[in-house]
Amino acid sequence: MNDDVAYKVLTTEQFAALQADTFEGAPVDIADGYIHLSSAAQLTGTVRSHFAGQEGLVVLAVALSRLSGTVRWEVSRGGQLFPHLYGRLRLADVTAHAALRWRDGQVVVPA
Repeated sequence: MNDDVAYKVLTTEQFAALQADTFEGAPVDIADGYIHLSSAAQLTGTVRSHFAGQEGLVVLAVALSRLSGTVRWEVSRGGQLFPHLYGRLRLADVTAHAALRWRDGQVVVPA
């Protein structure tokens, strides 16, 4: 597991917005004031909790070191620390992306 990488799940429409260079956040991100990210260990739970039944999702691998101190690990679901991005997500911060896929009951992280 790489502590420098976090993951973000986007709809295809949101991914198209990111490809224009930056992503302001999904409606829940904008309402909460930060972009929700997940560690590799948290990703499957995030998809099951917040994206159940949705199709056309894209998983992004985000290099935390490229976010210049705008990420805070804060208590969230189940008392776990989750990475929260206080700022915009830039396409340059994304190291890999792929359509959401499952293997053995787990979300496959993009490589």
